[in-house]
Amino acid sequence: MTTFHVLSGPDASVAHPGIKKIGLADVMDALRLGFNDFREKPSHYVFLCLIYPIAGAVLMTWSAGANMLPLLYPLASGFALIGPVAAIGLYEISRRRELGMDTSWPHAFRLHRSPALPSIVAVAAMLFVIFIAWLLVAQALYIRIFGAEPPASIAAFWNGIVNTEQGWNLILVGNAVGFVFAAIVLSISVVSFPLLIDRDVGAVAAVETSIRATLVNPIPVAFWGLIVAAGLLIGSIPVFVGLAVIMPILGHATWHMYRKMVEPGARSSRMR
Repeated sequence: MTTFHVLSGPDASVAHPGIKKIGLADVMDALRLGFNDFREKPSHYVFLCLIYPIAGAVLMTWSAGANMLPLLYPLASGFALIGPVAAIGLYEISRRRELGMDTSWPHAFRLHRSPALPSIVAVAAMLFVIFIAWLLVAQALYIRIFGAEPPASIAAFWNGIVNTEQGWNLILVGNAVGFVFAAIVLSISVVSFPLLIDRDVGAVAAVETSIRATLVNPIPVAFWGLIVAAGLLIGSIPVFVGLAVIMPILGHATWHMYRKMVEPGARSSRMR
């Protein structure tokens, strides 16, 4: 029964929340509402002090050796694949603000009180598997083009990437493959985590609803994906510090994208 609950929620059948058709104006409005949430509750302090500088330092330290240099860009760009997991607390803050509830920061870390927690963990695990798969594919692609021998230095690595035909082939093919991974993650996560924060529908229903929302609204979702990609790119320069502002805005806005695309229903997984 526990496994069934994780997959389908507490009911005997898989839920199929209704999907609403939206336009590009709705995407911009969701971004505006996300900025308002950020401005009302400036969550960037916690992100600035704790999460992203630490992640940036770990990433740079780990990839500083020559053996890891080829994975530096895949690691940085691959953050978008697991970004929805990092923003779960922000969805809860936006939900509580929408309902006129207390929006103090401790509520963002009370995920353990949600009955949908096992389903949230299941979807998060799926994204981490995709993230690892992206890293493995990126590494295999680099080895196929440049061979298994690691670059002699950072300068040699940079020269090989930007000043050789093999390097440009890697850039073109690597980004094309990365786009496929990003499109898959976007389609399965654009509303799945906010839906599970809002309602205990199960992991299967959450992912299925997210895919249906993408199919019904392909252009708005693609536009949202471009906004997220551009925001994460800008926020990553330098050393991920900008993500302390960009990530909270995008996280809050994701909640409002969910509210615009998914029909309202019973909120059985609310955290108190």
